[in-house]
Amino acid sequence: MKKKLVMIGNGMAGVSFVEQLLKLNPGRYDISIIGAEPHPNYNRIMLSSVLAGDAGLNEIVLNDWDWYQGNGIALLAGQEAVAVDAAKREVRTDRGAALPYDELVFATGSLPFMLPLPGADKEGVIAFRDIKDCETMMEAAKRYRKAIVIGGGLLGLEAARGLLHLGMEAAVVHNGPFLMNRQLDETASRMLRTELERQGMTFLLNKQSAAITGESRVTGLTFADGTHAEADLIVMAVGIRPNAGLAARSGVSVHAGIVVNDFMETNLPHVYAVGECAEHRGVAYGLVAPLYEQGAVLAKRLAGAETAGYAGSVPSTKLKVSGVNVFSAGRYTDDPGTRALRVQDDLDGIYKKVVFENGRVVGAVLFGDTSDGSKLFAAIRSGKDYTGSERELLFGPSGGSGTPAGAEDLAAAMSGDEIVCGCNGVTKDMLVDAITQKGCASVPELKACTKASGGCGGCKPLVEAILTSTLGADKVAAVKEGICGCTKLTRDEIVGAIREMRLTTTKEAMHVLEWSHPEGCSKCRPALNYYIGMAFPEEHEDEQESRFVNERSHANIQKDGTYSVVPRIYGGVTTPEDLKRIATVAEKYRVPLVKITGGQRIDLLGVKKEDLPGMWEDLDMPSGYAYGKSLRTVKTCVGNTFCRFGTQDAMKMGIDLEKKFERLNTPHKVKLAVSGCPRNCAEATIKDLGVVAIDGGWELHVAGNGGTRVRAAELLTKVKTEEEVLEWTGAYLQYYRETANYLERTSEWCQRVGLDTVKAALADKADRDALNARIDATLGLTRDPWKEIIENAELRSAFETLTAPADAK
Repeated sequence: MKKKLVMIGNGMAGVSFVEQLLKLNPGRYDISIIGAEPHPNYNRIMLSSVLAGDAGLNEIVLNDWDWYQGNGIALLAGQEAVAVDAAKREVRTDRGAALPYDELVFATGSLPFMLPLPGADKEGVIAFRDIKDCETMMEAAKRYRKAIVIGGGLLGLEAARGLLHLGMEAAVVHNGPFLMNRQLDETASRMLRTELERQGMTFLLNKQSAAITGESRVTGLTFADGTHAEADLIVMAVGIRPNAGLAARSGVSVHAGIVVNDFMETNLPHVYAVGECAEHRGVAYGLVAPLYEQGAVLAKRLAGAETAGYAGSVPSTKLKVSGVNVFSAGRYTDDPGTRALRVQDDLDGIYKKVVFENGRVVGAVLFGDTSDGSKLFAAIRSGKDYTGSERELLFGPSGGSGTPAGAEDLAAAMSGDEIVCGCNGVTKDMLVDAITQKGCASVPELKACTKASGGCGGCKPLVEAILTSTLGADKVAAVKEGICGCTKLTRDEIVGAIREMRLTTTKEAMHVLEWSHPEGCSKCRPALNYYIGMAFPEEHEDEQESRFVNERSHANIQKDGTYSVVPRIYGGVTTPEDLKRIATVAEKYRVPLVKITGGQRIDLLGVKKEDLPGMWEDLDMPSGYAYGKSLRTVKTCVGNTFCRFGTQDAMKMGIDLEKKFERLNTPHKVKLAVSGCPRNCAEATIKDLGVVAIDGGWELHVAGNGGTRVRAAELLTKVKTEEEVLEWTGAYLQYYRETANYLERTSEWCQRVGLDTVKAALADKADRDALNARIDATLGLTRDPWKEIIENAELRSAFETLTAPADAK
């Protein structure tokens, strides 16, 4: 007869153990699983993606209801185990169920640690641990504005990212001087903070939370230094602790967690523990990879297979934090007796650090580019002495001038038991088995079979490399990638279908094109909204809910939750009257900072959201679109109007360009410049389109970028008249609008399609005229958004009443 196996807990580590047990000895046990949540097993790591709109709840399910039924597993979902009788070998639940067992596994995971602050019991104070917490945040975002996340670790940053996506202002409070101090060193943390601030997060570092204020609902957080921050929602993400209470009450030995030996056995016979609830050799692991390793050992033990036991894990983390790749492993701090090899590239946002002790790699940190992560982790685990060849790890065999080993070489060198997908505990051996034994010939097939790359996606390049090195490049199946996980359709297929079937709303497009998720995600909704507006400007009604938060607010959110206002100043040329008006408005609304921007405009920083409509009305100036995927600025020099070197009227040319193309929606932000002579004082040759005056005419340079990836513009053409400048500019911008991917800068787009392709598309006068006719039709339909909100009472009230919900106290 089959033995009875009962597992308390339905989380990732426990179910991974059950999956491996079923593979090793599928007929040995009748399995019952008790899960406190009313859901099947899901990927807790992906909760932040649900908040951020990148995935739906159905997408993060790892094992659906059919999986349990198909494997004969009795899942008691929505029930909590409340008692274990070790003498009778029986588990009881809060709904009265009594389950006898031959083997019992505690996989109870961990509990979020809630700071015992005064006021922590108020409404609006939550943790971020499960689906219910996600749903609470989503509901709060519909009614409230300000959120504070306590905790600057991974969980806190992901919660803040999700809250930003939901339209809330998110401030992260951390008690240390830098973020993610358990996974990153100070340099990587500083680079991460810079990127997250750019995304809209704000940070309060070196802050000790003292008390939560408010009556029935939270209104703010007071700190030990006496300062205070307003909040309608407080999310505590300060850490976890093993969920070992039931085990302790049942006579199981508990220290920080449930104490286990190398075979995951507790002090009681036939009782085991695995996952975050377990403490092995004094360590309770909170990372997923060690928990899967524990599950593999326990599966072999209970299946009757030989196993060497669990000897502990080298901690490693490969993550994508709010879109940024980070990796750390081992001891990466600069301890006495260690030496470090560092590479830092601020232009591309890349940082690499490898720490050596006595010639051996003991730790590493990677930021931005984590492709070396698997190689460095293997080096840590191997204990190999790299004395004299340390630089080879990052620079290749010749220490800087050589070519590093390719991804396929690294994949081939990996040991079979090495974890490839940390989110789902997939080893190299599991992937190779799926390829050689089950016929998987593409990454999607491997994902469906093993779940590798089904979490954060950071392991996808390594999965591809293992596939290629195992199968051979000629046998890897070609797979078409869709624009997001909601569809397999490419950008060109989507735009073609929109045009052919005259799809005029995102909802309609998702339905007709059979989106796998009817609501779409944060990647496809803005893209569809843009593509439809580009294809049918007269029929499409812009969908604000499909735009990013800055575009919905028509202002840039700043690190403290306030906004910046940048009025349009054509070509950087202004008047005393406009300057007086701006100064008067700045005084009236007590603007804390007035700054001249790099685009020759005036930025009013620190504006409250409820003050935006009034400020726009008092300014009586057009929006400068400093927040939009549109034309931002046209920078100019004084040209021949005053400069003795100028050859053409740069200011007039810049004003003409800006007035013609303002409010134009584009795949990404677009910046222009006009220089009155080849001395290039307006920096025209690092703009999306730059116009440079020469004797008897103008040069048009395109696809430049002065941002994090600096790229010099390339010469598109030379023309003689100002009318030709406008003609070529209009044709160029419209061709970019019609052929670029959404969120693709002109520099990236031009490199992808090729400058020769662009030149060929614009070479014929008739083609340029057709492109200009289409861009003129679009421009003829635009309205200034500030003026539209000022004149529409309903739109205006959405700003002015946002901070005072009717039930807020």
